[in-house]
Amino acid sequence: MELLKIEDVSKSYGGNRVLEEIEMSIKEGEIHGLIGENGAGKSTLMNILFGMPVIHNTGGFEGEMFFEGKEYRPTTPQEAMAFGVGMVHQEFMLIPGFSVSENIKLNRENTKPTFASKMFGKKLELLDQKNMTKDTKKVLDQLELELETKKKVEGMPVGYMQFIEIAREIDKKNLKLLIVDEPTAVLTESEATRFLDVLKILAQSGITILFITHRLDEIKSVCDTVTILRDGKLIKNAPVSELSVGQMAKEMVGREIEKVKASTKERKVKEDICLSIRDFSTLMPGEMVKDFSLDVKRGEILGIAGLAGQGKIGIANGVMGIYPSSGIVEKDGKALTLNDPKTMLKNKMAFLSEDRKGMGLLLDSSIEYNIAVSAMEIKNDFFKKVGPIHFLDEKAIEDHGKKMIDTLDIRCTSGKQAVGNLSGGNQQKVCIARALTLEPDILFVSEPTRGIDIGAKNLVLSVLQELNEKEDVTIIITSSELSELRQIADRIAVITDGKLEAVLLPEDSDELFGLAMAGNMEEAHIDEFEKNV
Repeated sequence: MELLKIEDVSKSYGGNRVLEEIEMSIKEGEIHGLIGENGAGKSTLMNILFGMPVIHNTGGFEGEMFFEGKEYRPTTPQEAMAFGVGMVHQEFMLIPGFSVSENIKLNRENTKPTFASKMFGKKLELLDQKNMTKDTKKVLDQLELELETKKKVEGMPVGYMQFIEIAREIDKKNLKLLIVDEPTAVLTESEATRFLDVLKILAQSGITILFITHRLDEIKSVCDTVTILRDGKLIKNAPVSELSVGQMAKEMVGREIEKVKASTKERKVKEDICLSIRDFSTLMPGEMVKDFSLDVKRGEILGIAGLAGQGKIGIANGVMGIYPSSGIVEKDGKALTLNDPKTMLKNKMAFLSEDRKGMGLLLDSSIEYNIAVSAMEIKNDFFKKVGPIHFLDEKAIEDHGKKMIDTLDIRCTSGKQAVGNLSGGNQQKVCIARALTLEPDILFVSEPTRGIDIGAKNLVLSVLQELNEKEDVTIIITSSELSELRQIADRIAVITDGKLEAVLLPEDSDELFGLAMAGNMEEAHIDEFEKNV
């Protein structure tokens, strides 16, 4: 039976057509995939489905929608939820200071009557902590997740936060359609596999899933049907069984997609050490680093891998002074002052953070200004001197912005467009452009392809390879996707419990990587990996 039907839905922003006559149908109990490049219109369609204010504050949309045969045109998320539609957004919607239970039960708290409430109304009832905990444990059990219900969300690994977001939606009693936007983008491969199993369980229980992801293998693994968008238009709606991953990728981007391969050129990796980290610790909540030591070779691409919460994210954040750190960091034999980001930047070390919105971008400023701003602050670039006075060189900022937009294929109306209006993947490309503008000789990159489609992902990885090969930039890339690191890295450092567990080669066995991730390298033969250190 048809749960949701969309007919000729279109949407424009300021004369720019972002969706054009979209038609799709979602059946009850199915897992329906939605794919497309960043900027293809997926987010706009989801905003329409969930009644987000951005749609109705900009003139609404054209076309019709029907939910269980009834006209469906929500103007607020509350109206959508009343129909039984829930949504897990790509950006977290949790309250850090609240506990797991409080976040899951937010606005649906269990309460119990008091003497005062019997006289003056329900608002004076007390929280029924016992039943809130009971409900929370029930949904966490569905996700096979063990969490202390009274523990605050603040400082938890992002993987846990994503499962809490899912749990909050599952707890809603009227849930019929669950929209999940890039749910596995922040999960490790093992966590993502577990999450996909949960989606299957939910679908079997009667909940319909609309699954948006850039990981096409996940579409192939769990979805019944897939809808493909490109440039705001419907390209294909078909059973997943009829399409290969390669065919989906081609339909999505309009061209053949080749997997990024390791360079066949002679590598520039030298034996001399450009960065030495010794007895290093970082106090990053959920990603603490403890007594970590590693030498980075000049000109290499070094991968950093590990399960969520094991410390891999904390290394770059600690070295660059984002979180308090201690120990020794030497660049080219010179000891650097810790806990001072400007010192690191002035020493030609740049950082592309995993938190593109919280740390990476000025959302209300233009693309071209975002690209130039760090170089302006650190290197005094993009200024014209007239005697003792410095003027902003608007033309230089504009020209450089255009160059980076073309190089990274940033989908936008112009360099003047506000970054906050871009899709998540295009925001990530702006972050990369800003880091490259600093012309670093060591670049820390953390989760560079999170939330980016397959075409953009390959472009980003290729840009990093090219930067490494042509500009001799040493790149230290942290990623939750081991397969990604094995494509481009010369060596891969595996972090467990905040410490270096092993340094492996990309061609080392899956078993060896598994042992390292689990912190069980004592079960492996030492001589298999010690040569890589």
